Amino acid sequence: MQRNIKTAEIIVSALPYIQKFRDKIFVIKYGGAAQIDERLKNDFARDIALLHLVGIKVVIVHGGGKKINSILEKLDIKSEFVDGLRVTDEATMEVVEMVLSGLINKEITALLNKHGAKAIGISGKDANMLKAAKTDSGKYGFVGDITDVDESIVLNLLKEGFVPVIAPIATDENANSYNINADLCASAIACKLKAEKIMFLTDTAGILDGEKNLISKLDEASINELKSSGVISGGMIPKVDAALACVKSGVKNSHIIDGRLPHSILLELFTDDGIGTMIR
Repeated sequence: MQRNIKTAEIIVSALPYIQKFRDKIFVIKYGGAAQIDERLKNDFARDIALLHLVGIKVVIVHGGGKKINSILEKLDIKSEFVDGLRVTDEATMEVVEMVLSGLINKEITALLNKHGAKAIGISGKDANMLKAAKTDSGKYGFVGDITDVDESIVLNLLKEGFVPVIAPIATDENANSYNINADLCASAIACKLKAEKIMFLTDTAGILDGEKNLISKLDEASINELKSSGVISGGMIPKVDAALACVKSGVKNSHIIDGRLPHSILLELFTDDGIGTMIR
């Protein structure tokens, strides 16, 4: 009986947050271990189904780096990273698009539907939703910077009660495909939607200081200092840049949270303490 009472108390404690966030738009960047581990995948799907059922409008942007690496290795296609971005030649781009828009996107969509979220999978190429230009004049190959987001497609899907699941592929004016960093893609979409929150699921507890302690809150000045000192480096750079760009463009809060924790999204949203790093 005591256990049941405790469960009820936990549910009731989430009520103020549910009331606060109802009808708000949340953008969630989904990647890392949460996208690989079977238990975490199901926990994620149940979390999204719960958010959907309590009236929160969820938009998911997913990565797929580990699966892409695996397929490239099987095909004996070399791949390298510079400044946290995958250098993408024509052969690599074909694999990236196949894995992201096909395999991963539809797997996530099917899992969400299984758990009760009304999900639909699309890529940024659909209806010209995401337009892009080459990053740094082609330094990274077919890696692009988003130049425009047609948010009407996402808003129409949300209006119809869908959970959009978006693969980060975009096109230019000549219909060339570009690999978009999923963190930056999620950021651009959240900014255009003026989302309430954006959440980045990672394989770390959040942003850590030089002694590997979690930093619970950050602002722009602190981020620049940590980047200059090398504390923030590699793949965390585009993630932090994306989070900061969001709050500077009107998204209320950006969160970098540990996707390795079961139900990490619910812990961040519906508990007083939360987890991870919040950027304001």
